Amino acid sequence: QVQLVESGGDAVQTGDSLTLSCMNSGYYLASMAWYRQAPGKEREGVAAETSGRTYYADSVKGRFTISRGSSNAALTLHMTGLQPEDTAMYYCAGDFLGGSRLDPERYRYRGQGTQVTVSS
Repeated sequence: QVQLVESGGDAVQTGDSLTLSCMNSGYYLASMAWYRQAPGKEREGVAAETSGRTYYADSVKGRFTISRGSSNAALTLHMTGLQPEDTAMYYCAGDFLGGSRLDPERYRYRGQGTQVTVSS
C-alpha cells in the first residue's frame, strides 16, 4: 500500500526559496511527480522524475528542481525565485500510468497536499 505525505509548504515572500518533501510509506515508485492546484484553477503538472530523467512545466523551468530525496523522503521539490503566481496547494503523485508525465491525472497515487503561499 502506497501512502504519500507532503510537507514543507509555507507562507513566503516573492523571491524566496522553499523545498517540499514527499514521504512514501509503501513500495518504491519509479516515476513520481509534483503538481499544484490554485483556488479556482485546474491542476497543473509542475515537475516529474523517472529514473533520473526530469520534466518541467515551462512556468517553473529554471526555478524548480525535482529530485529523489534521502532514504526517508521519496521526492523533493526545491523551488527558487518564488512568485505570487506559484501560490497553490502542491501535491506529490506516483506510479505513472502512461501518457504525459506532467499530466496530474496520469498517476495512480497522490498525497493530501501542502500549501505554498507567496506574497508580494
